[in-house]
Amino acid sequence: MLLKTVLLLALVAQVLVLENGLLRKPPMGWLAWERFRCNTDCNEDPKNCISERLFMEMADRLAQDGWRDLGYEYLNIDDCWIGGRDAKGNLVPDPKRFPNGMAFLADYAHSLGLKLGIYADMGNFTCMGYPGTTLDKVVQDAQTFAKWKVDMLKLDGCFSTPEERAEGYPKMAAALNATGRPIAFSCSWPAYEGGLPPEVNYTLLADICNLWRNYDDIQDSWSSVLSILDWFVTHQDILQPVAGPGHWNDPDMLLIGNFGLSFEQARAQMALWTVLAAPLFMSTDLRTISAQNMDILQNPLMIKINQDPLGIQGHRILKEKSHIEVYVRPLASEASAIVFFSRRTDMPYPYRTSLARLNFTSSKVYEAQNVYTGDIISGLQDKTNFTLIINPSGVVMWYLYPIRKLGTPQQ
Repeated sequence: MLLKTVLLLALVAQVLVLENGLLRKPPMGWLAWERFRCNTDCNEDPKNCISERLFMEMADRLAQDGWRDLGYEYLNIDDCWIGGRDAKGNLVPDPKRFPNGMAFLADYAHSLGLKLGIYADMGNFTCMGYPGTTLDKVVQDAQTFAKWKVDMLKLDGCFSTPEERAEGYPKMAAALNATGRPIAFSCSWPAYEGGLPPEVNYTLLADICNLWRNYDDIQDSWSSVLSILDWFVTHQDILQPVAGPGHWNDPDMLLIGNFGLSFEQARAQMALWTVLAAPLFMSTDLRTISAQNMDILQNPLMIKINQDPLGIQGHRILKEKSHIEVYVRPLASEASAIVFFSRRTDMPYPYRTSLARLNFTSSKVYEAQNVYTGDIISGLQDKTNFTLIINPSGVVMWYLYPIRKLGTPQQ
């Protein structure tokens, strides 16, 4: 056992010097899972099954409908693409559903200015029962993905032991780096260990993974969004410091455009994920998405805040008896994002507060832009009282920035 531990520590030490330089800002793109799951019946449902056609059509939408130009550049495949392994042990896609192979799909994505993400599992099987990546296959599979010109790997953790994950995730990080191809690494490892220290070593994770899933899979419901938010807030003192450029906490996909969220809830998820510096992976049908939901996901100021170069994750600073919560994220150029979030379910609520109450006590005069309406409030000082009307399950989100110091004349 001692020898095994020494060898594992030696492997980890070797990996710690590896830095792929990727994802200095939270990744943005589209991921198949939440909306399309493991639908493999292309006879009955050819438009929506996990297939080459689905990903090519989503790639077209990303390129043609403004998504790519706003930063949504990843086209990510999830489970259920694998057809098996060939005679040499190499992973191969399902030949009926991906007749031209994965290298073809990667080339197609790249031709549109997009990047391709793929899925594997650090275990005997993937979560849906397809061939997994066992320890003896890690290097081979990394080389396969690089040969296909894949740009991101999501490595799940079903059907594996804690010991296999502890060896396998660092081993895959080293194997991806060894290919010479820049492949961003999304790890599900912490979600399988409870998401918290001491079982999860976030210092190690930040060195080997570009992003990681900490908690449960999101489902298409508001209760699922709230359960994830609650977990992140409860443990924010642990999670907030470990996020930053190149290594992000991932609360899972955006539900906007699907079936489970109201308009207010959709706007709330977008704002809350943004203030948490979360990856923005849509999982909806981009061929049929409504203009209203496109407006939420394509909000330029929201995306600017999400992609802020400092990469600081925000946190909840206030939880009021009125069921209003306030979240703040520090941004570049002394700006901040503030989300006023209502957990009320009765009626719009007038929330009265001041910047001083939100811990803004500097001798500056601020301007606040409403991220969703574009309205601007000028001349805010720390003791200026203001009232916001926040809809049930909704948000008001501000982009707050200083315009001058107190005592200096207005330009």
